[in-house]
Amino acid sequence: MSLIRPFEATDILRFHAVNADPWTATYHNGYYASYVAQWPSLCYSVQGAYDDEVRAYMIAKDEPAPPDPQHHGHLTALSISPPYRGLGLARVFMAMLERLSSDGSAGWPPQARDGTDCVDAYFVDLFVRCNNHRAIDMYEKLGYSVYRRVVDYYNGMEGVGSTRDELDGLDMRKSMPKDVDGSYVRANGREVLVSPEEVWA
Repeated sequence: MSLIRPFEATDILRFHAVNADPWTATYHNGYYASYVAQWPSLCYSVQGAYDDEVRAYMIAKDEPAPPDPQHHGHLTALSISPPYRGLGLARVFMAMLERLSSDGSAGWPPQARDGTDCVDAYFVDLFVRCNNHRAIDMYEKLGYSVYRRVVDYYNGMEGVGSTRDELDGLDMRKSMPKDVDGSYVRANGREVLVSPEEVWA
């Protein structure tokens, strides 16, 4: 039993059990606070039923502002503590993000499709280390595909090694209903190599 609720700034004092995972990048406190301030409807925590510890969380955003043709929802971080894995929380978080990034029709039953808080973006994207095979497999099962490989995306954030697959990141995407032509996804994304500067430009 657990509670999914909006991410609060004070959650950074209670998510140590989640951020102990080597796959999870930990940022400074102001980073999390900026997400809560700017995109509160895209940030959520899972709290244990019998204490106030954070057991999982998602922080996300939408950028650049519409009507920019690259307007998209972006998953910045999704992490789940080991005892809470296998419960389907990642699928729930991603369904929430997709609904909020779309016109309201994605990921929810018809009675919940009112579009409240939805940003109607073209796609949702996320970045994942090339050697995080479990996460890549999960996202592919959720309908995400590789759009491009970003060389040295994780340079300076090395985890347990510094191999090419540790340092490079995959930009994975899923089209939202607004992308009627599938213009924001591609079939050969693993073969497209770009630099981080091209991503952040």
